[in-house]
Amino acid sequence: MDLNLLRALDALLQENSVTRAAERLGTSPAAASRTLARLRRAVGDPLLVRAGQQMVPTPRALELREEVSALLRGCDNVLRPGAGFEAVHLQRTFTVQAADLLLVGLAGALTDRIHTEAPQVDVVFLPEAVEGGPALRQGLVDVELGVLGHLDPEIRTQQLTRTRMVGIARSGHPLFDARIDARRFAAAAHIGISRHGKRLGPIDEALAERGLRRRVAVVVPSHTSAMMLARSTDLVALTLADWLPDTTSALGLRTFPIPLDTAHIDIGMAWHPRNSADPAHRWFRDHLAAAVLNPPGSTKPSPSPPPRGA
Repeated sequence: MDLNLLRALDALLQENSVTRAAERLGTSPAAASRTLARLRRAVGDPLLVRAGQQMVPTPRALELREEVSALLRGCDNVLRPGAGFEAVHLQRTFTVQAADLLLVGLAGALTDRIHTEAPQVDVVFLPEAVEGGPALRQGLVDVELGVLGHLDPEIRTQQLTRTRMVGIARSGHPLFDARIDARRFAAAAHIGISRHGKRLGPIDEALAERGLRRRVAVVVPSHTSAMMLARSTDLVALTLADWLPDTTSALGLRTFPIPLDTAHIDIGMAWHPRNSADPAHRWFRDHLAAAVLNPPGSTKPSPSPPPRGA
């Protein structure tokens, strides 16, 4: 039975009148009468019968009245955007793919935020190993967070903030004994950060333009391992500007501007359009964005621009 026929049945059973049901449905009495005839054949019951100048429901109609009304309310809730969403009742696991440096800075703030409103929501963080694949399209990942690239064409994105890379070294590093220029920066032994073991990148290209070259003495797969190595050696690493200042200080590390012309880094999030209108997913994305823009102990980044294709 189509939904329009169900609505007609509800109107007839509520009004006990073909004329009033027609007014309620925005149709003519003749059309409402034809619909009643269809309903009588479908249900196998007269539903409404004459009693003098009025029509009265049959016992079967009385049985159906509340059931039909409840069915329509359920259909309306299903078809109404965002209807019935209450975070406190949400039981769901969201999966986020993010670089370890971002994860360390936002996981605590994010879980605190969401558990305040939705104590039954869990978050699974995956490494960047799934980056560049069809994980969003396949539903393996709810949100990809970080420097976005190699995305499927239908993927929705939102830029969250723009930042730069800075150098980081132990507080007593000889590099801090004088002004850090490009030549002194290149002369220091560096820690490369690459999941694939790459030794060269944009920093090396910027140094080459000045006729300089650095030595990448160690390559590690993550920013956190680079920070732990830098705290106990004279090796220099890279990190995000204004990110995890309390952690940096607690580890005995100190940041410094890179004395080169380097591009900004855009941090954003991406998701598949199947989730764009899902109120729970939208609620989670809002909290994820807020955790990125206001991490504990960091300076507030620039405001987020409007999303693309949200």
